[in-house]
Amino acid sequence: MIKKILFTSFLVILAIILFFNPNFKTIAAGVAVLLFGMIMLEEGFKVFTKGPLQNFLKNATNKLYKSISAGALVTALVQSSSLVSVITISFISAGLISLSGGLGLIFGANIGTTATAWLVAGFGLKIKISALAMPMLIFGLIFSFKKNVTFKGIGNVLAGLGFFFLGIHYMKEGFDFFKDYIDLTQFAVSGFLGVIIYAGLGIVITTILQSSSATLALILTALAAGQIEYQNALALAIGANVGTTITAVLGSLSSNAAGKRLAVAHLIFNFSTGLIALVFIFPLANFVNYLSEFLDFSETDFTLKLALFHTIFNVLGVLIMIPFISKLEKFLLKLYKEDENKGIDVPKYLNEAVLEFPGSLISSVLNESKYLFKNAIFEIIAHALNIHRDDIKSDIKIKKIIKKSEIQIEVDVEELYYSKVKNIYGEIISYVTRGQQDLKLTKKQSDRLSELKLANRRMVEIIKDTRELEKNVTLFLESDNHEIKKEYNKFRKKVVKVLRVIYLFRKNEEKEEYFKQLMKLKKEAKIALQKDNKSIDRLIRKNLITINMASSLVNDNVNVNDLIKKLIQVAELLYSEKDVILENGNK
Repeated sequence: MIKKILFTSFLVILAIILFFNPNFKTIAAGVAVLLFGMIMLEEGFKVFTKGPLQNFLKNATNKLYKSISAGALVTALVQSSSLVSVITISFISAGLISLSGGLGLIFGANIGTTATAWLVAGFGLKIKISALAMPMLIFGLIFSFKKNVTFKGIGNVLAGLGFFFLGIHYMKEGFDFFKDYIDLTQFAVSGFLGVIIYAGLGIVITTILQSSSATLALILTALAAGQIEYQNALALAIGANVGTTITAVLGSLSSNAAGKRLAVAHLIFNFSTGLIALVFIFPLANFVNYLSEFLDFSETDFTLKLALFHTIFNVLGVLIMIPFISKLEKFLLKLYKEDENKGIDVPKYLNEAVLEFPGSLISSVLNESKYLFKNAIFEIIAHALNIHRDDIKSDIKIKKIIKKSEIQIEVDVEELYYSKVKNIYGEIISYVTRGQQDLKLTKKQSDRLSELKLANRRMVEIIKDTRELEKNVTLFLESDNHEIKKEYNKFRKKVVKVLRVIYLFRKNEEKEEYFKQLMKLKKEAKIALQKDNKSIDRLIRKNLITINMASSLVNDNVNVNDLIKKLIQVAELLYSEKDVILENGNK
């Protein structure tokens, strides 16, 4: 609602300004063209985020200095802190990176945004930029018509840069033309009052444009045209840095806890940096003048000085925040806690953020599937067999567990399926389907999602097999017939053995040993059917069980062996190491 009101107000104000002051239209057109160029740049670079860039960001978050450097480098390269933020939120939501690693990327992205100021001040305003923009637009559009995804990406990047530089050209031309009618420097305000007023104006402009880079380009072109005073431009740059967090906060209102934590971290960082820069603006400005002399900048080259100032206070902000990053992480985790009261049927790892990239989607679906198996499937099977889960996880001999577990556990498999499994199963399948339709996946990534879909389908089939088995386990464990009781205890023993090995397989790092045990149990299940039927035939011939008991035994013998094979298949699909999450998606 807030975003809609702001957007509507902006459109009305813009229409009024353009109607009463047509001279402003060149500047407005320049801003529009520049913003369009930034959108195309982001779309172009998204092509290259499916593999190497995501791998780079993920692997750079194990150390704080690496995550800050990676965030700065990538943002400077792709000219989009929002793209880095989207990747970071998606990765945190999927559990691919930690919150502290994500904070490092976001802080680094703030440093990376200073590249825009250097690009505009050191390049865009020094040469006839439109001459360079035109060839970029031509070649960019030619490449964008190619079917190859990589060529399309390159085309969007070139066209984006072309529109970016063309926007700067129009803004510069607009301010040069504008000053013949109105001299904006007459509205300059000196001292701390001017700092506060222009910082607030920077926040408002950035909130409207939803891009601190676009605001900086606007400030620099106005400064180059002599339409704003240098000190007021410094305050505007500080406001632009703070204003960019408003967009992040508004965008996080409907996101999950990970998105909200990062938005608040961004807000705290930028407000702290902005406040420090405002308080020490005059000493910082003097320091910039000193560095400018050292770097041999012209005394009147205020655009380069502004770029230097922008870089200094962003780097200073990161240096000040580094000692507090662990405390900030604890504060954010306490501020936005995951809902621990969520039912098993409510997604824990699936949200809209994970659908941005193949890696985060695969990781989230895998984690959600593991959570379902561990907290629902495992419990339902164990209780249906009158076995406590803690006994399966213990070191107690299986024979002893079966002997002591004859007291019936009240369980309704059908009700548990509807309350714990059906909804989350539907959510998982829906996310997999959407990912396969909307994302550009490699064959291995698509196959991995299909495997996870199969694992979930097998879990549903396991519930159905368990439902049939549970009825007879409950009936015959209370039977006076020793033989039928003995046979059903054999069934229970076989399933419990598999559940224990699966538990050890998913919990222990030495997976190879338990994987071999699972393969052995899988092989035994394949050949057990005929052997067990012979045993049942012997009981029938000797009249040790009734015809009805025999019929139940034959059916449940098939169910148990199918159940075992499906359990082992699910364990293979979920817990075998398959590292295709961040595979390059451009091949």
